[in-house]
Amino acid sequence: MSAYAGAGAGGGHGRAVVIGAGLAGLTAARALANFMDHVTVIERDRVPSGPGRRPGVPQARHTHTLVPAAHQGLERLFPGIGQDLAGAGAVPLTVPRDVLLLGPGGWLPRSDTGVALLSAGRDLIDAVVRTRLRTDPKVAFLPGHEAVALRGGRHDTVTGVWTHARDRGAPHGRGGRRLLPAEFVVDASGRGSHARRWLAELGYQQAPQSLTSAPSACASAVFAPPVGHVADWRSLVLSAAPGHPRQGVLHPVEGGRWSVTLTTAGPARPPAGHSALLHAARALRHPLLHDVLAAATPLGPVYGRTRTGACWHRYEKLRRWPDQFLVVGDALAELDAPGGQGMALAVQCALALDQLLACHGTAVGISHRLRHAMAGQVAPAWQQARSASRTAHGPRARYAARIAAAATTDPYAAGMLLRTLHGITPPPGGALRPRALRAALRTPRGPAPYAPPSTTHGPDAPRRRAPAAPARPAGAPHPRPTGLPAPAPAGERGRP
Repeated sequence: MSAYAGAGAGGGHGRAVVIGAGLAGLTAARALANFMDHVTVIERDRVPSGPGRRPGVPQARHTHTLVPAAHQGLERLFPGIGQDLAGAGAVPLTVPRDVLLLGPGGWLPRSDTGVALLSAGRDLIDAVVRTRLRTDPKVAFLPGHEAVALRGGRHDTVTGVWTHARDRGAPHGRGGRRLLPAEFVVDASGRGSHARRWLAELGYQQAPQSLTSAPSACASAVFAPPVGHVADWRSLVLSAAPGHPRQGVLHPVEGGRWSVTLTTAGPARPPAGHSALLHAARALRHPLLHDVLAAATPLGPVYGRTRTGACWHRYEKLRRWPDQFLVVGDALAELDAPGGQGMALAVQCALALDQLLACHGTAVGISHRLRHAMAGQVAPAWQQARSASRTAHGPRARYAARIAAAATTDPYAAGMLLRTLHGITPPPGGALRPRALRAALRTPRGPAPYAPPSTTHGPDAPRRRAPAAPARPAGAPHPRPTGLPAPAPAGERGRP
């Protein structure tokens, strides 16, 4: 049966097409299914039935968490999905109660600030959302097809999408051209979006771009915890700080595994291989991540990735734009902000789309409002990415440094810092409230404690018995001391 059979027969709002089956496309399809008669999701790769890897999402190999904005937004779009994610193996985290977090000013106290995260592999998150979406009879997937152009209509409208089926046996690896007519089209094809070219082919001007020159490199791998590993924490975050551009993150994911990502600001290449990853972990601000990884077991290769900066396509600034066409997610703004802002942006764009369609009762004539609504969702995360790319100086940077230092002893300052790190929009004037100002003025004197606030890995942790030295043959010379012992190879399983 055709994906379009019977669509619009009830005299409703017609058919919609979503380009891309990533999280931005899945959540946009959910919003459209609340309003349109039928929604088709085009995906150039195969769509796995479970948490399988898709070639078009290379970032899925790196550590992901659902920040509060993303988690709460998914609950609004898919009620009860938090239980589905937990049942599939996602790990709930309360920050910093469950997390040893070395902030820019030092270790944060293990208090409950109310910041809750959900840690899981990106493939699992997409699979759970995709499974929920498949239960909607209005939604159909069209895998193995690539969108190649938009079909323009009268009076500045988009009336469909031209596609090619991916066919290895056909010339140039694709089949014949096919038109999918639609009353509304959403481009959620991610960083490889061709929306700028498609619009130029229809005679529209190129949209300006906002760029940040903040190159970075990251490397990720999955580990099995050491045999007998005992810790009073579930996650470990060693954040960057002025003069220390490296960051390390360890989060638990489904299957009792650890997902680890090391990030370095600047044009450096990501470490290749587990030995290089351990060497990079040793260069972090504290050796704890290196120590636990040295005794853990790698469960796969190290995946590296380099970024040259962030890019925001400013479609809301164009005066002429085709109606019934929208760009969302990474296709709109390629963010390199920490804390899962890409997933949060995808979900927030879908919520804005859902709200505007419900308020206006039509998908026609609201493109101006939609574009500006999407820009409003991008702006806070973009400001954070832009601030992170600037050199730390000036009154604002000094104030942020004082808050970061106060966060090591003041719970209110710790909550402010955590909300900034995880992209939570503060209340108006939150940074200048009396409690914030008092915290900034009462920054602790002297250096912050070097040891983490942990009973298993801090100053009060019980000493672990060192392994016995091998017997020395009779007459053999005494070994020459060489300083600190070398870390155990990554493949050895032992207790950290």
